[in-house]
Order: sequence, then C-alpha cells, then structure tokens
Amino acid sequence: MNQKNNRKFLNRRKKLVEKIRKKGISDESVLQAIESIPRHLFIDSALENRAYEDSALPISCGQTISQPYTVAAQTELLDVSTGDKILEIGTGSGYQAAILCYLGCDVYSVERHEPLYLSARHILRDLGFRPHLKCGDGSLGWSAYAPYDGIVVTAGAPVVPEDLIKQLAVGGTLIVPVGDQKVQTMTQITRVSKEEFEEKQLRQFKFVPLIGKKGWD
Repeated sequence: MNQKNNRKFLNRRKKLVEKIRKKGISDESVLQAIESIPRHLFIDSALENRAYEDSALPISCGQTISQPYTVAAQTELLDVSTGDKILEIGTGSGYQAAILCYLGCDVYSVERHEPLYLSARHILRDLGFRPHLKCGDGSLGWSAYAPYDGIVVTAGAPVVPEDLIKQLAVGGTLIVPVGDQKVQTMTQITRVSKEEFEEKQLRQFKFVPLIGKKGWD
C-alpha cells in the first residue's frame, strides 16, 4: 500500500476513534488499539472505503465484522491486562482477536466456519500476531486451555452457555450478548469465587446468532 493510502486510512482511524470516544469508550488502551489495527484488511477489498465507518459490515459465510464501537465496548468490559489469557468465541474476520493481541493478551479463539478460520489465521499472521485458533463449536468453549481470565462472545446466545462459565478463572469476566435472534442484552459475568458469580446486564446490541450445542441449533 502506498504512502498516500496509508495516510488516508490512518486519518480515518483517528476520526473513528473520536466517534467511539464520544459514544462513551474511555479506556485509552482500547482506543489506541482501534486506531492502530488496520480494519480494512479484515474485509473484502470492495468494501475498503467503508472500513472505518462505525458500522458492522458483511464478511463471508453469512457473518459480519462487528461495529467498531461494539468491539471497543466488549473489550473495555473485559478490562484486560498484558498477559491475560482470553478466550474469544467467534473469530469471524479476526479483527477482535487482533485488538486483543495488540493489547498483549494471550488469545484463544474458536470459529465454526472453516473459511473464516483460515482467512483470519492468514491475516493475523501477516500482522505479526500469533493467537491460538481452532475451528469448532465455540458454544462449548475450549476446555483444554481453561481457565481463562476473560471470555468474550461475539455472537448472540439464547442463554449464557454453561460451559463458558465453567471455563472462567476466579476473578475472570465473561462478556456475552444474550437474547433472541433479533436483539440481545450485553451481559457481564464475573467469577467471584469457585461457586459465586456476579452478573450485570448492560445495553442492547445486535449480533449474528451463536450456533452450536449450547447456542442456537
């Protein structure tokens, strides 16, 4: 990409950051990640000029790359620190995984669509990121590497998947949109102790459905 295009996209990312800052995102590390990660690389080149709109965009397999504000909001709710082990359910384009990698997290991500899994792996490696990726049923989590300091679900679930709760470390946080297939409420669950959890219901969002044994059929 030539220098002129680099400047163009950098300026657009800066404007995008200001938009989501005005919407209430205040974590400067999250905002820096949004400004730094080239979102246009995660979408079809035909949509490149829309990459820095604050809107969801279609990707392959009937899925979407989430609205930047949504990515920032979920990341801010996770409240990650460098070195945290984070499980992402629904790799999709790989953009959310890139944000988490940029923040220094040890990222594990599960995607059920093999074409998306392969594409995300390629893009993330090209950017120098090395998350642990798996093609499978994300509603079951990834128990082999549990427990996790944080789990983020990038698809709407009918209920909070029990398997994901079990894979949280004490002190860990699960961020999952829960509702029907039209609208979901962002839900934050913190594991206070081995048997005790705190749950908060936040604002409404709209995600593609979480498909799997512990999601939608």
